[in-house]
Amino acid sequence: MPVPRLIVPIEEEGALQILWDDDDLSRYPFEYLRGWCPCAACQGHGTERHFVAVKNPKLASISMVGHYALSPRWDDGHETGIYTFEYLRNLSEQLQSENTAKG
Repeated sequence: MPVPRLIVPIEEEGALQILWDDDDLSRYPFEYLRGWCPCAACQGHGTERHFVAVKNPKLASISMVGHYALSPRWDDGHETGIYTFEYLRNLSEQLQSENTAKG
């Protein structure tokens, strides 16, 4: 599983960029990243994930969780989402597919 080599919040674009150690570059709009928060408060305890819309989220900080995940803290105080590297890569692929489908 690839791991982040560089993690860069781009506030003026409202996005988080991650350069992975396999040279893949992922870009996550804050609304997308916050909307797919994997925590139980956002997703419940079921197996199917769903998007939770949050208007204009701002990333306050982001930190590593061990050697397997990132934990963002949002300006609204939400900070319980732990985004594993695998989950982030899946989100990146999902976002690319959605953008391709839109044309």
